[in-house]
Amino acid sequence: MVSIEVRGASVDFPIFDAKTRSLKKRVLGKVGGKIGTEAKTPVIEALRDITLSLGDGDRVGLVGHNGAGKSTLLRLLSGIYEPTRGSARVVGRIAPVFDLGVGLDPEVSGHENILIRGLFLGMSRGQMAQRVDDIAEFTELGDYLHLPLRTYSAGMRVRLALGVVTTIDPEILILDEGLGAIDAAFLAKARQRLVDLARRAGVLVFASHSDELLRELCTTALWMDDGRIRMSGSLADVLGAYKGK
Repeated sequence: MVSIEVRGASVDFPIFDAKTRSLKKRVLGKVGGKIGTEAKTPVIEALRDITLSLGDGDRVGLVGHNGAGKSTLLRLLSGIYEPTRGSARVVGRIAPVFDLGVGLDPEVSGHENILIRGLFLGMSRGQMAQRVDDIAEFTELGDYLHLPLRTYSAGMRVRLALGVVTTIDPEILILDEGLGAIDAAFLAKARQRLVDLARRAGVLVFASHSDELLRELCTTALWMDDGRIRMSGSLADVLGAYKGK
């Protein structure tokens, strides 16, 4: 049974070798988070006192301005960040779709990277072998799949990674709408695969600025603001409050 249990979790980032706290306040205070001043080392409080409980079938959207803490929360739920205080417990296989470069090797071919990326996401060699033709057709990379990844452009790497990740069957899908260097035409092609991927997941947590996509994929939402959960509830209620702020 898949589940996510977060209790009073906070994530702090200490700032080492800062010359003055006032300088950090001027620079970092504009992009989100709070700067703690009690300790000798300045600290950015990226997440504060996060509590949530998710189970099979939950479809949760994250809304909030840039720097509100959405991406940090995704990384906490993915196990990339450990809570400084509190706890975060995740049961189930996680597929994080926000850092598409993780699990790719620039020195081996695209075909080999399909296998590597699949293993990174918890799939077996046999499962990935069955998906190779579909991934190759989707990416439209042709003969480039025989070349080392270091010869690819940034957009080609995204195509390869996106092709792999949209073929898996995740128990917990952590999805960020921002997919980096990818052309508009291919993103439109990839959208339906992303929607299908989200629907196959046991639990979905989706950070997005697109009301249309949120309504298509999610039933509930969290409004992130200043590293905290400002509001939680139905997607319609949270979006209404956020847009009307």
